[in-house]
Amino acid sequence: MTSRYWFIRHGPTHAPGFVGHSDIPADLSDTATIERLEASLPRQAKITSSDLMRARDTAAAIRGGRILLPEMPQFKEMSFGAWEGKTAVEVAKSDPELSRQFWENPGDIAPPNGESWNQLSTRISKALAQQNANGPQGDIIIVAHFAVILAALQLATGMPAKSVFSFKIDNFSITRLDFLHAAGNWRVMGVNAPP
Repeated sequence: MTSRYWFIRHGPTHAPGFVGHSDIPADLSDTATIERLEASLPRQAKITSSDLMRARDTAAAIRGGRILLPEMPQFKEMSFGAWEGKTAVEVAKSDPELSRQFWENPGDIAPPNGESWNQLSTRISKALAQQNANGPQGDIIIVAHFAVILAALQLATGMPAKSVFSFKIDNFSITRLDFLHAAGNWRVMGVNAPP
């Protein structure tokens, strides 16, 4: 018995800086890509998203006739705290050592008033454990964010954070992770697949 998670990264925001908990819209003007994505997902799946507008609106755009589940704030993007809205260059100037350590040694280091990688990955791990505790879920589409999908991938593979950072997760891409309830482990079915 399996729960099949179809993680979709929301549409692009075109924001030049870090966008974590900032609630900004996605650009959903690429209707051809959205239609391909909607058609490539299982028809019988349930769909949910984080509670941020860019994920919620992307979920609405690809929903089709699927059952819409309540939003899940647990799948919100990482909080960048004082770095929200700033570019990587601006952050490197204002917090050179901290920003270097944040990217080179992801773990307990957090932006000022923000979230560390370990805090984020613990949040995602708990959210998925709660889902899996309800038994096999069938197909669930989760429209979420870059770091959220990387954290789920880290959970599924057991690889260190520094290694999981090497993966690219494009807007509108599909990352498929299956949870095998009988074995109590994960299977990676695909990462960053285009629609």
